Amino acid sequence: MTSFKNEPTWALLGDLFRAHPWHGIQIGDLAPEVIQVYIEMLPTDTVKYELDKQTGLLRVDRPQRFSSVCPELYGMVPQTYCGERVAEYCRRKTGRDGIQGDGDPLDICVLTEKHITHANIFMRARPVGGLRMLDGNEADDKIIAILDGDPSYGYWQDISQCPSMVIERLRHYFLTYKQAPDSERTVCEITHVYGHEEALEVIRRSREDYLERYGDLAELLRSIQEQR
Repeated sequence: MTSFKNEPTWALLGDLFRAHPWHGIQIGDLAPEVIQVYIEMLPTDTVKYELDKQTGLLRVDRPQRFSSVCPELYGMVPQTYCGERVAEYCRRKTGRDGIQGDGDPLDICVLTEKHITHANIFMRARPVGGLRMLDGNEADDKIIAILDGDPSYGYWQDISQCPSMVIERLRHYFLTYKQAPDSERTVCEITHVYGHEEALEVIRRSREDYLERYGDLAELLRSIQEQR
C-alpha cells in the first residue's frame, strides 16, 4: 500500500483534480535552462486569453482592442512570481528607483517553426533572452524562448541568433497592445533586449519570489481560504 505521508501536497491533489497551471505544475528539473511553459495565446488569437489565478482555467481577459496580435506563442512560467527580487534586478539594470514587481507569473514567448493549433497546453522550452519591459512602474519582463527540440530553432543558444525582425515584431506588439492610436502617453516601455544569461537570472529570481510568497501548495490553499 502506498504511503502518502511524504508526498508533496501538489502531487496528491494532482491525483484527484486537474493541476492548476500556475501552482500545480513543476517548473522542471532542468530549470532555468529548460523549463515548463503554459501557453495562453496563439498568434491567431483576436482576444486576450489569460489564466484565471483562482480557478486555474483559461478565461477571456479582453478582446484585442486594436489590430495588433501577438506574433508568437505567449504564456507564463509555472511556479514563478514577479516580486521584489525581480524588481530589484530591474532597478539595478535600468538605474531607476521605485520599480516594483507586477505580482504575476513570469511571462514568456516561445518561438517554433511548428504550427500549434490551440492554447491551454504545456511545453518544454529553452530560454534564449528577454525583453526588459516596464508597465508603468512595474517590472513586466517577457522571456523569449524556443521550443525544446525545435527542428529550425533548436540550435539557438542566445537571442543574438534570432533574426532582428522577429525581435522587432515582439517589441512592437508589447509596446502598442495597450495603447490607443491617438494616445500621446506611452503605457509600456522596453528598456533592454537581453541575452541568455540575464534571462536565466530573471527566471531564478522569479522562482525565489514565488517560493517566498507561496511556499508549498498547502500554505497557498490556507491563504486562499483566509481571503474568502
